[in-house]
Amino acid sequence: MQRGGGVFIAIGAIGGAAVGVAFGQSTIGILTGVALGIGAAILIGIRR
Repeated sequence: MQRGGGVFIAIGAIGGAAVGVAFGQSTIGILTGVALGIGAAILIGIRR
């Protein structure tokens, strides 16, 4: 059974974009946020 790991990817992308804009590097922020979100989703999948 799958649980909502995708929410971490979405939140990571949005949060990363916001942080990236604050630092003038929106693309790097989005990529970092997505990478962290994917990591969190994988951890959730492993735990279950």
